[in-house]
Amino acid sequence: MQNKKIAIVGAGPSGMMAAIRAAQLNQQVTLFEKNPLPGKKLLLSGKGRCNITNALSLDLFLKRFSKNGEFLRDAFKKFFNQDLIDFFKERGLELKTERQLRVFPVTDSSESILEVLKKELLRNKVQVIYGTRIQDIIVEGGKVKGVLIYGGSPIVFDAVIMATGGVSYAFTGSDGEGLRIIKDKGHKIIVLRPGLVALKIKANFSKFLEGLTLKNISLKFNSGKKEITTEVGEMVFTAEGISGPLVLSLSGKVIDWLLEKKEVYVTINLKPGLTLEQLDNRFLREFKASPKKGIRNIMKGVLPVKLGELIIGIAGVNPDKKANQITLKERSSLANILNGWRLNITGSGPIRDGMVTRGGVSLKEINPRTMESKLIKGLYFCGEMIDVDADTGGFNLQAAFSTGYLAGESAVVS
Repeated sequence: MQNKKIAIVGAGPSGMMAAIRAAQLNQQVTLFEKNPLPGKKLLLSGKGRCNITNALSLDLFLKRFSKNGEFLRDAFKKFFNQDLIDFFKERGLELKTERQLRVFPVTDSSESILEVLKKELLRNKVQVIYGTRIQDIIVEGGKVKGVLIYGGSPIVFDAVIMATGGVSYAFTGSDGEGLRIIKDKGHKIIVLRPGLVALKIKANFSKFLEGLTLKNISLKFNSGKKEITTEVGEMVFTAEGISGPLVLSLSGKVIDWLLEKKEVYVTINLKPGLTLEQLDNRFLREFKASPKKGIRNIMKGVLPVKLGELIIGIAGVNPDKKANQITLKERSSLANILNGWRLNITGSGPIRDGMVTRGGVSLKEINPRTMESKLIKGLYFCGEMIDVDADTGGFNLQAAFSTGYLAGESAVVS
């Protein structure tokens, strides 16, 4: 096998895996990272616990991605969830599978994942250069010739793997610099949008409910004839709108609807286990059982206090009324709101707050079997900078590791 000099730009999960795989194949590998340490964003994964992958089968796994998920099939066939689990187990770190088949290290610490990767870089003699930014990629005659470092001279390489991420969580170093370089080289960059991000609502009560978590509820998003209904789960109110697992999972699709300049709504079913008729009957029973009980106290048994007070107001009910004073119309209004509280979605949090970046290098210009550019020979992509994104649950991290593994191997054998 020909000995090559391979540069990887970005020491996130995809870049580290690309470096490890290329070095395993006895190549001379240099990993450039602008931060003083690797894996800054990796440490935040799974709220610091690192939801590294998901144990779903390949076909079900791909369905958790946006419309571009099929692009990853070749990368997943090369290196998938069990391969990743084995990678860490073979290096002394056991993993565990939790609800929804999410996989975490038994340590419940992303630090342990990063430590394995750092040791593997060292063991495979990868040269890691920290605190260094790449100004440009040197291309001659449609082929990579090396990289140019800020304040330095060109360095010759046979292949360059770009793993600089998107623009989400910019404080970790993902500021889009790599995408700008790639765009200057003629690649199309699909418009960048936030993924897995909070949504804003048109309401004057957001701050009043800020921090309130609702469990065992369901959501329905709709825009015109388009409609998506979630399973039962959790959401949380923010200072400007709504967030939480149910919201984050569908935020990407909702943002796409917003880009179409159409009205978008979310309907919150606060009691999805009960029909509208059952809700009305429940109120009727409680009103009859405790006719002198105030509506405020009755709602305390139905909803969190703050939310109950708000719903009373939205329903147009005098909060000082007793149960035996509530009219049929008011009772019906309360039941209808619990069954379907409709709010207007006006936007999303900024892209810097999104857990992932949607958009990136156009997949039409990347060979899915190798991760190599179709425009520039010897240039490869991996991780979040390519136009794929998925739901929460370990899917995005697996994509990073898989595309990194494939890019690292392809840079050697292509």
